[in-house]
Amino acid sequence: MTFSGFTAEDFEVFEVPGLEPRMEVLVQQLRPKLEAIGEELAPFLTELCGEPMHVHVAKHARRKVNPPIDTWVAWAANKRGYKALPHFEVGMFASHIFVIFAVIYESPNKITFAQALEANLSDVRSNIPGHFYWSMDHMNPEGTEQQQMDTKEFQTIINKLQQVKKAEIMCGLRIDRNDPLASDGAALLQTVRSTFEYLLPLYRMAFPKE
Repeated sequence: MTFSGFTAEDFEVFEVPGLEPRMEVLVQQLRPKLEAIGEELAPFLTELCGEPMHVHVAKHARRKVNPPIDTWVAWAANKRGYKALPHFEVGMFASHIFVIFAVIYESPNKITFAQALEANLSDVRSNIPGHFYWSMDHMNPEGTEQQQMDTKEFQTIINKLQQVKKAEIMCGLRIDRNDPLASDGAALLQTVRSTFEYLLPLYRMAFPKE
């Protein structure tokens, strides 16, 4: 399948009531597109990161009652899983597409990343575009644009990553569902590539220096 972009109907998947009905539509309608994005961008990310980056499409297998409010494809340097590793994601809520670097709560790399973020904060704030957002909750579609954040807010992130077991961090780009870019497959993929290039230094910061 060639990725051709997301339609209004794709975002409306998250309005389907009930776990099983929503999952049925999600699997039929969204998963093939996420798989196509995953396979299309895996070679690019492998070259960018200098190591094999494997595709992982969200299965939502842990859900028993509540239907998913988002879905995604992730890339990580492990064929078996991605949640314990720093990784990249492209996904969507009902309101927008997200293109992010993430270290979620299951990853032991949070402290390494927090220490590197503190040591390199000035460079990070200079090199990450101001309209990129930061979030500490992957279940929350909201976030804060970097250009609206001060040093104190970054220090709060750094402290939580080091002290709170369930803490997690994401940074990246949001694309509104009504943005023409969302429905233009080729242009969207190119935007994802350039976004991941901006986020690559964050990914590298999440690993201990050899």
